[in-house]
Amino acid sequence: MTRYASSVNFTSDETKHAVRERVGTIVGTRGPIPLAFWTPETSCAQRLILVGHGASGTKLEGYVVSLARALVRTHQCAVVAIDGPVHGDRGTSGAASFLNFGQLWAGDPAMTDSMIEDWQTTMNALLSTDDVETDALVGYWGLSMGTILGLPLVAAERRISAAVLGLMGTTGPTKERLSADAARIEVPTRFLVQWNDELIRRDEAINLFGLIGSTDKCLIATPGSHAQVTAENFHRSAAFLANRLKVPAAASK
Repeated sequence: MTRYASSVNFTSDETKHAVRERVGTIVGTRGPIPLAFWTPETSCAQRLILVGHGASGTKLEGYVVSLARALVRTHQCAVVAIDGPVHGDRGTSGAASFLNFGQLWAGDPAMTDSMIEDWQTTMNALLSTDDVETDALVGYWGLSMGTILGLPLVAAERRISAAVLGLMGTTGPTKERLSADAARIEVPTRFLVQWNDELIRRDEAINLFGLIGSTDKCLIATPGSHAQVTAENFHRSAAFLANRLKVPAAASK
């Protein structure tokens, strides 16, 4: 039987095509943290990828599930996604959650730190299971709202060793914090920009990329609107994380 801390409660467990998918909650300081967790069917993962979904989405958004399954099948990573504030099992999805998040972003200065704490609680719980090595290498993937809340996480959490960010710029209610936290990021980072983004101005996105402190960073700009991130960029960003989170040969034996 797989070992879990008492704070973890899975309500569904299904395995398809060598990927085990579980959905449930973790006990947090402000209530349950809803999560989805993907792992290899038979092996203990040596890498854990945190995925932050965008505004109006959920932990089980189509692209999140596809990305997670690809990371498990192709790179033998474990992947976890949690619902963002006022999204999914914490609220709603679609247009209502998009509007509710905008109001929360403008009105609750503690929102970012609360989400950082939820991610750290999630990491602590999953890194103590039989599915993920205790000293697993950790990466973060999150665009749009996933960057609004994830960029400060990457800056604060020293266990994160590589990140994929983007579809965000030096704008919005927390732009000063995003700018300051970007300068604190020292891990390898890939940053995605949609050249015709109708929500985030191109110059503001490029400005935020420029502020990232890492010397190992790359900006990928692609034609298209905010939601038109290409399948190729999803694939390349997954490969980037797997490459930067390389497990030493001795440890992988």
